[in-house]
Amino acid sequence: MRELGIFLFLAGLIAMLAPYLLPANFRFPLLDWIYAWGPTVAWVIKGGAVLLGLGLWLGFRNRE
Repeated sequence: MRELGIFLFLAGLIAMLAPYLLPANFRFPLLDWIYAWGPTVAWVIKGGAVLLGLGLWLGFRNRE
């Protein structure tokens, strides 16, 4: 579960930062479904992925 948390955390961060770091016409085809509901819902989904990933990562960090 810790690895899943790390993946969700990093994927959410990359999805949040990519629009600011990459060219304006660059699109992630896997993330296009998020933007179908509008920018607010897209931010909520990305933020939720970051928070869920952080929670899983911190919650399972001491378990083997």
